[in-house]
This record gives sequence, C-alpha cells and structure tokens, in this order.
Amino acid sequence: MNASHRPALTGVDTHAHIFRRDLPMVSNRRYSPEYDALAEQYLEHLDRHGLSHGVLIQPSFLGTDNRFMLDALQRYPQRLRAIAVVEADTSEAQLDELAEAGVVGIRLNLIGKSLADYVSPAWTALFERLAQRGWQVEIQRGIDDVARIGATILATGVVVVIDHFGLPSAGIDPSNPSHQAFLQLLGHERVWLKLSAAYRSHSDQQQAQQLLVQLRQAAGGIERFVWGSDWPNTQFEDQTDYIRQFAFIQALLPDEGERAQVLTANPAKLFGFDVSR
Repeated sequence: MNASHRPALTGVDTHAHIFRRDLPMVSNRRYSPEYDALAEQYLEHLDRHGLSHGVLIQPSFLGTDNRFMLDALQRYPQRLRAIAVVEADTSEAQLDELAEAGVVGIRLNLIGKSLADYVSPAWTALFERLAQRGWQVEIQRGIDDVARIGATILATGVVVVIDHFGLPSAGIDPSNPSHQAFLQLLGHERVWLKLSAAYRSHSDQQQAQQLLVQLRQAAGGIERFVWGSDWPNTQFEDQTDYIRQFAFIQALLPDEGERAQVLTANPAKLFGFDVSR
C-alpha cells in the first residue's frame, strides 16, 4: 500500500520512534540501535491496522537533533505529528520551526537521569511558552517520581502527557504516597495518559487490566487516555512487535465504543488530527 494513502478507517497511534543506525547519537545514550526504523515502515504498520495517523516521538539516543523526524513530518504532513526534544533555552524561532513542521510538544525522557530543576526560571519560562502555544509536555519517568515532576510542570499551565501507564513497575499501591499522588494527578483536566508499552513495567495483559481499573477511576473515565504502539519497541524487539501491541489494546478495551474513544476521539483532540474523513 502506498504510504501516502489514507486508510478508510480511522485511529491514531500516539507513540512511535523512527531512526537510522548511522545518525549521530548522543554520547551518554543507554541504547544504540542495530537496525533502521523508517517512516515508511511505520506508515505501513498504520495502514495494515487501519490507522489513519501517527505521532513520532524523538528517541532519547538522538538527543535534541530532531532533523530526521522533521524530515518525515515534511514528507507526510497529513498523517504525522511529533513530539520533539529541546533544551530549556530553545528560542522562539526554533519553536516556530518545529511547529511549522508539525511538532506539538516536547518530551522529557527521564529514565536513568538525574532530575533537572524544573522550577528554575529557564524551565518555567519554557513551559509557559509551550502553554501559550497549546503544546504538551510528555514525561517518561517511573511512577515514584512522575507525579512530583508532573505537578510542577502542570502548574505552568501546559498540558502534561504521561508515558506508558506511568511505568508502575510493581503495580499501583494506593497506600504508597507517591502512587497516591500519581492517581490524584490523573484527575486533572490537563493531564493525559498513554496506555502504551505495558511491557516496560513488566505488566502482562491481566495486570494491565487491573491497572486500567485504577487509572480509570482516578481519571474519572477514559476521556484523556490514548494508545501508542511504542514501535519499534526498542530493547524489547525480541519480546513484542506492532501486531502484538495492537492486539494488546484491543484486548484491554474490548468494548468497541471505548476503543474508538481511546484510539480516535481522544488523540484527535490532543494532537489536532482531523479524523472525520
């Protein structure tokens, strides 16, 4: 199928990565890919699963060099949006360039990293500028820290999106103050959650179902939940793939109406996609 063709069905995959192994990578990376993951391969997955749109997430090992991702956005502007990685002192001109290409937010991938001072003037100013643009700040961090970080950033007026179920590596314990804070954060109208990559917190289908019950109750419903394939499932390539991740969300949301809410209506609102045609 031609990658520029738009399928008749609608749906959005809100979390995938593209890269080439020969791209310049940051020196302190935790992972180095041994294969290429190209936009055309990704679009083939979308087409095969009847999904009309996708969101590219800048991979951590490429740092703030978003050029490869931006090139894909320019080639497939109708189907793709993206979340970039930037420095706190990024200029308005640089943000304008990203926005023109189809970037709608930034990502803080904080796995294995020391936390920055997100209440510092530089970071606060950036978040406030992003809020004025209607952008989002996507956070990847374990459940024990994510609420504290998220609440700080949320206070600047920006939309906060939490990756991968909040990475609850041993489940969600409501008696744990950090977990309780996470559940409370989900109740805020500007906080969204990705029902993606349950395998990164060692959750199987049954455990994910239990998590969803807690998450749904905390958020007051599923209206701010979205799904992502996490393709190409870096570091877990031998354990899962696109087909299994799509099957996972279908099993997690067996009700067709709820599945349409999470796969289509919610991400269309969050990322500004037109899924009406």
